[in-house]
Amino acid sequence: HPTEIKEVLNGVKEVYKTIQGEGRHSGRAAVLCRFTGCNLWSGFEKDRNKSICTFCDTDFVGRDGENGGLYQDDAKLADIISNVWGASKIKRYVVLTGGEPMLQVKKSLISELHKRNFEVAIETNGTYRVPDEVDWVCVSPKANTDIVQIKGSELKLVFPQSGLRPSHFEKLDFTHFYIQPMDGPDLKRNIHLAVEFCDKNPLWRLSLQTHKIIGVR
Repeated sequence: HPTEIKEVLNGVKEVYKTIQGEGRHSGRAAVLCRFTGCNLWSGFEKDRNKSICTFCDTDFVGRDGENGGLYQDDAKLADIISNVWGASKIKRYVVLTGGEPMLQVKKSLISELHKRNFEVAIETNGTYRVPDEVDWVCVSPKANTDIVQIKGSELKLVFPQSGLRPSHFEKLDFTHFYIQPMDGPDLKRNIHLAVEFCDKNPLWRLSLQTHKIIGVR
Protein backbone atom coordinates (compact mmCIF):
# COMPACT_ATOMS: atom_id res chain seq x y z
CA HIS A 1 0.00 0.00 0.00
CA PRO A 2 2.50 2.67 -1.18
CA THR A 3 0.08 5.59 -0.76
CA GLU A 4 -0.73 4.66 2.84
CA ILE A 5 2.93 4.13 3.72
CA LYS A 6 3.90 7.51 2.23
CA GLU A 7 1.13 9.18 4.25
CA VAL A 8 2.24 7.80 7.61
CA LEU A 9 5.88 8.77 6.99
CA ASN A 10 5.13 12.46 6.53
CA GLY A 11 5.35 14.14 9.91
CA VAL A 12 4.50 13.94 13.58
CA LYS A 13 1.66 12.03 15.19
CA GLU A 14 1.65 13.91 18.53
CA VAL A 15 3.67 16.03 20.94
CA TYR A 16 2.71 16.17 24.61
CA LYS A 17 4.18 16.43 28.10
CA THR A 18 4.11 13.35 30.28
CA ILE A 19 6.07 11.23 32.73
CA GLN A 20 8.57 8.88 31.11
CA GLY A 21 7.22 5.43 31.86
CA GLU A 22 9.98 3.02 30.90
CA GLY A 23 13.66 2.29 31.36
CA ARG A 24 16.34 4.25 33.18
CA HIS A 25 14.46 7.58 33.12
CA SER A 26 11.17 6.14 34.35
CA GLY A 27 9.37 8.76 36.45
CA ARG A 28 11.09 11.73 34.82
CA ALA A 29 9.10 14.63 33.35
CA ALA A 30 9.44 14.60 29.57
CA VAL A 31 7.99 15.87 26.33
CA LEU A 32 7.19 12.96 24.04
CA CYS A 33 7.41 13.63 20.31
CA ARG A 34 5.99 10.71 18.36
CA PHE A 35 6.83 10.50 14.67
CA THR A 36 4.62 8.71 12.18
CA GLY A 37 5.69 5.57 10.37
CA CYS A 38 7.75 2.46 11.06
CA ASN A 39 9.82 0.12 8.93
CA LEU A 40 8.66 -2.98 10.83
CA TRP A 41 4.85 -2.48 10.66
CA SER A 42 2.62 -0.18 8.64
CA GLY A 43 0.55 0.66 11.72
CA PHE A 44 -2.61 -0.75 10.12
CA GLU A 45 -4.25 -3.69 11.88
CA LYS A 46 -4.85 -5.49 8.59
CA ASP A 47 -1.05 -5.74 8.18
CA ARG A 48 -0.13 -6.69 11.75
CA ASN A 49 0.05 -10.48 11.44
CA LYS A 50 2.27 -10.35 8.35
CA SER A 51 4.62 -7.70 9.73
CA ILE A 52 8.08 -8.11 11.21
CA CYS A 53 6.87 -6.64 14.51
CA THR A 54 3.43 -7.95 15.49
CA PHE A 55 3.09 -6.79 19.11
CA CYS A 56 3.38 -2.99 18.91
CA ASP A 57 0.93 -1.24 21.28
CA THR A 58 1.25 2.26 19.81
CA ASP A 59 -0.83 4.26 17.33
CA PHE A 60 1.64 6.07 15.08
CA VAL A 61 -0.53 6.42 11.97
CA GLY A 62 -1.44 9.88 10.67
CA ARG A 63 -0.94 13.34 12.13
CA ASP A 64 -4.18 13.70 14.09
CA GLY A 65 -2.82 13.64 17.65
CA GLU A 66 -2.12 16.53 20.01
CA ASN A 67 0.18 19.01 18.19
CA GLY A 68 0.43 16.56 15.30
CA GLY A 69 1.27 17.87 11.87
CA LEU A 70 3.70 18.05 8.98
CA TYR A 71 6.76 19.89 10.27
CA GLN A 72 9.13 20.56 7.39
CA ASP A 73 10.95 23.18 9.47
CA ASP A 74 12.95 21.66 12.35
CA ALA A 75 13.04 24.97 14.19
CA LYS A 76 9.23 25.13 14.18
CA LEU A 77 8.95 21.62 15.60
CA ALA A 78 11.55 22.45 18.25
CA ASP A 79 9.51 25.53 19.17
CA ILE A 80 6.38 23.38 19.58
CA ILE A 81 8.30 20.98 21.83
CA SER A 82 9.64 23.92 23.85
CA ASN A 83 6.16 25.42 24.26
CA VAL A 84 4.75 22.07 25.39
CA TRP A 85 7.47 21.81 28.05
CA GLY A 86 6.72 25.30 29.36
CA ALA A 87 8.79 28.23 30.59
CA SER A 88 11.18 26.34 32.87
CA LYS A 89 14.71 25.89 31.51
CA ILE A 90 15.62 23.27 34.14
CA LYS A 91 16.15 19.60 33.24
CA ARG A 92 14.39 19.88 29.90
CA TYR A 93 14.00 16.40 28.41
CA VAL A 94 12.45 15.29 25.13
CA VAL A 95 11.94 11.73 23.90
CA LEU A 96 11.83 11.24 20.12
CA THR A 97 9.86 8.08 19.44
CA GLY A 98 7.43 6.46 17.03
CA GLY A 99 6.88 4.16 15.21
CA GLU A 100 10.51 4.44 14.18
CA PRO A 101 11.79 8.00 14.67
CA MET A 102 15.01 7.45 12.72
CA LEU A 103 12.99 7.41 9.52
CA GLN A 104 12.70 11.17 10.00
CA VAL A 105 15.00 12.55 12.72
CA LYS A 106 17.92 14.56 11.38
CA LYS A 107 20.89 16.25 13.01
CA SER A 108 19.30 19.63 12.34
CA LEU A 109 16.37 18.83 14.66
CA ILE A 110 18.72 17.65 17.40
CA SER A 111 20.69 20.89 17.05
CA GLU A 112 17.53 22.99 17.32
CA LEU A 113 16.47 21.12 20.46
CA HIS A 114 19.90 21.60 22.04
CA LYS A 115 19.63 25.33 21.34
CA ARG A 116 16.45 25.26 23.46
CA ASN A 117 18.28 23.56 26.34
CA PHE A 118 16.80 20.08 25.86
CA GLU A 119 18.46 16.79 26.66
CA VAL A 120 17.48 14.69 23.64
CA ALA A 121 16.58 11.02 23.93
CA ILE A 122 15.52 8.65 21.19
CA GLU A 123 13.71 5.31 21.32
CA THR A 124 14.55 3.23 18.25
CA ASN A 125 14.41 -0.35 17.02
CA GLY A 126 18.10 -0.06 16.14
CA THR A 127 17.84 -0.80 12.41
CA TYR A 128 19.07 2.72 11.56
CA ARG A 129 22.14 4.49 12.90
CA VAL A 130 21.46 7.23 15.43
CA PRO A 131 23.44 10.49 15.17
CA ASP A 132 26.17 10.84 17.80
CA GLU A 133 24.63 14.15 18.86
CA VAL A 134 21.69 12.38 20.56
CA ASP A 135 22.21 12.47 24.35
CA TRP A 136 20.35 9.27 25.31
CA VAL A 137 19.94 6.32 22.95
CA CYS A 138 17.48 3.57 23.84
CA VAL A 139 17.45 0.60 21.46
CA SER A 140 14.60 -1.91 21.59
CA PRO A 141 15.50 -4.80 19.27
CA LYS A 142 12.83 -6.84 17.51
CA ALA A 143 13.07 -10.44 16.36
CA ASN A 144 13.99 -11.09 12.72
CA THR A 145 15.85 -7.80 12.31
CA ASP A 146 19.52 -6.85 12.08
CA ILE A 147 20.37 -3.96 14.37
CA VAL A 148 23.08 -1.56 13.26
CA GLN A 149 22.94 0.70 16.32
CA ILE A 150 25.08 -1.52 18.53
CA LYS A 151 25.98 1.01 21.20
CA GLY A 152 24.01 3.40 23.33
CA SER A 153 22.67 4.33 26.73
CA GLU A 154 20.21 1.49 27.24
CA LEU A 155 19.06 -1.64 25.50
CA LYS A 156 15.44 -2.40 26.36
CA LEU A 157 14.23 -5.82 25.27
CA VAL A 158 10.51 -6.57 25.12
CA PHE A 159 10.28 -10.09 26.56
CA PRO A 160 9.67 -12.83 25.63
CA GLN A 161 10.11 -12.72 21.87
CA SER A 162 10.28 -15.95 19.89
CA GLY A 163 13.71 -16.39 18.36
CA LEU A 164 15.29 -13.52 20.30
CA ARG A 165 17.58 -14.34 23.22
CA PRO A 166 18.82 -11.63 25.59
CA SER A 167 22.26 -13.24 25.55
CA HIS A 168 22.60 -12.17 21.88
CA PHE A 169 22.97 -8.56 23.05
CA GLU A 170 25.04 -8.82 26.22
CA LYS A 171 28.37 -8.02 24.57
CA LEU A 172 27.09 -4.89 22.85
CA ASP A 173 28.24 -1.48 24.06
CA PHE A 174 25.27 -0.35 26.17
CA THR A 175 25.41 1.11 29.66
CA HIS A 176 22.12 -0.37 30.87
CA PHE A 177 20.23 -3.53 29.95
CA TYR A 178 16.48 -3.83 30.59
CA ILE A 179 13.93 -6.60 30.24
CA GLN A 180 10.37 -5.33 29.70
CA PRO A 181 7.43 -7.76 29.89
CA MET A 182 5.42 -7.84 26.67
CA ASP A 183 1.98 -6.29 27.10
CA GLY A 184 -1.15 -8.11 26.00
CA PRO A 185 -3.31 -10.99 27.20
CA ASP A 186 -0.27 -12.83 28.63
CA LEU A 187 1.09 -9.83 30.57
CA LYS A 188 0.85 -11.47 34.00
CA ARG A 189 2.76 -14.51 32.76
CA ASN A 190 5.31 -12.34 30.98
CA ILE A 191 5.94 -10.29 34.13
CA HIS A 192 6.64 -13.52 36.02
CA LEU A 193 9.03 -14.70 33.28
CA ALA A 194 10.82 -11.33 33.21
CA VAL A 195 11.25 -11.24 37.00
CA GLU A 196 12.55 -14.79 36.95
CA PHE A 197 14.98 -13.94 34.15
CA CYS A 198 16.36 -10.85 35.90
CA ASP A 199 16.79 -12.82 39.11
CA LYS A 200 18.99 -15.32 37.30
CA ASN A 201 20.76 -12.79 35.05
CA PRO A 202 21.84 -9.76 37.12
CA LEU A 203 23.18 -7.83 34.11
CA TRP A 204 19.53 -7.19 33.25
CA ARG A 205 17.06 -5.02 35.16
CA LEU A 206 13.28 -5.05 35.06
CA SER A 207 11.49 -2.25 33.20
CA LEU A 208 7.74 -1.88 33.65
CA GLN A 209 5.42 0.36 31.65
CA THR A 210 4.66 2.54 34.65
CA HIS A 211 2.75 5.12 32.59
CA LYS A 212 0.09 2.46 32.02
CA ILE A 213 0.05 1.58 35.71
CA ILE A 214 -0.52 5.20 36.79
CA GLY A 215 -2.86 5.95 33.92
CA VAL A 216 -1.00 8.52 31.81
CA ARG A 217 0.02 8.45 28.16
